[in-house]
Amino acid sequence: MKSKAIIAILASGTAVVLAAGCGSSNGGGSAGGSVNWAKVTHLTASGSTSMAALVKAAEKEGTLNVITLPSNWANYGTIMKDFTAKYHIKINDANPEGSSGQEITAVETLKGQSRAPDVVDVGTPFAVEGATDHLWAPYEVQTWNDIPANAKDANGDWYADYGGYVAIGYDPSKVKVAPTSFASLDNPAYKNMIGLNNSPTTAGAAFAAVYAAALANGGSFSNIQPGINYFAHLKAIGNFVPTAIGGPSTVQNGTTPILIWWDYLLASEVSPVVKGFKIVIPSDSSYAAYYDQAISATAPDPAAARLWEEFLYSTEGQNLWLEGYARPIELSTLVASGTVNHTAYAALPPAPAGALTFPTQTQQAAAEAVVTANWPKDVG
Repeated sequence: MKSKAIIAILASGTAVVLAAGCGSSNGGGSAGGSVNWAKVTHLTASGSTSMAALVKAAEKEGTLNVITLPSNWANYGTIMKDFTAKYHIKINDANPEGSSGQEITAVETLKGQSRAPDVVDVGTPFAVEGATDHLWAPYEVQTWNDIPANAKDANGDWYADYGGYVAIGYDPSKVKVAPTSFASLDNPAYKNMIGLNNSPTTAGAAFAAVYAAALANGGSFSNIQPGINYFAHLKAIGNFVPTAIGGPSTVQNGTTPILIWWDYLLASEVSPVVKGFKIVIPSDSSYAAYYDQAISATAPDPAAARLWEEFLYSTEGQNLWLEGYARPIELSTLVASGTVNHTAYAALPPAPAGALTFPTQTQQAAAEAVVTANWPKDVG
């Protein structure tokens, strides 16, 4: 199961705005006027670093190496197919069921090889880690100003792409009492029913579930331990099944008829295979998160990498994510401009009221460290 981590949390309070900005410049070219696309940090309206020039250079490369993009995750199967059809560029998707950590490792270990990742789609702690280690090439897509300032790196190293809310999904044929909140999940009726998609020490969605549980139980951006305590309690009373890697099949076969996961994955992956499947955003903790795009500084196909980002952040690309039940980062712009896919937008679970708030990078890193240290001993 694809393992990611977090960037944004929806809870009551005032938004914490991370530093962000623009102001990069295009990299140099070589003698004869050819462009070194590995150094290009944004497109120009015309000339050798225009969109037309980028398309030409990317099509000449002919290949794009992506990593850890399951075809049924956020509509990536269609996104990759449409990109290839539009630009005649072959996409190699390595390790589709891998993790953000494995993406980082691949960038580092495959450096210099033609099969090395050109781009990554990772959770924010991993995006920040990569920026700190100088793994990313700064790049600002043409719609850069439509990405909220608190959802992108100041230097253009990484930028939020799509996200959703932590939700509780359940099979009503097996779960007779409808869960509505984290607090409701300690009901004895849910014995041996509740699952996560993996361990929160490795899977971002599970990590997000722990963070959401913390917020529902007196925790905060700076204190994720109550979330660990919560799952330890669910395990102690027999409701939580920590050994199961939850997904469509475990809901279908009854191993975990209650699954805490992203709302868009519950909708796109579980709903089609479980008749009458229900999805609720917990009433006591509304937690949303975005994943991030980044271009490898050593991408073997630097033009194709940049064209991929331009495609993802175009109206077409953003609506393709929306069609996968994910909330694209430029959704508010799509709505305001009237370019949103109204059918796909209407199919989303209603967003909870309240303002999006963001943990600082320090808070995220600290929370990840606490989960890594305490989950194995407190929950197992």
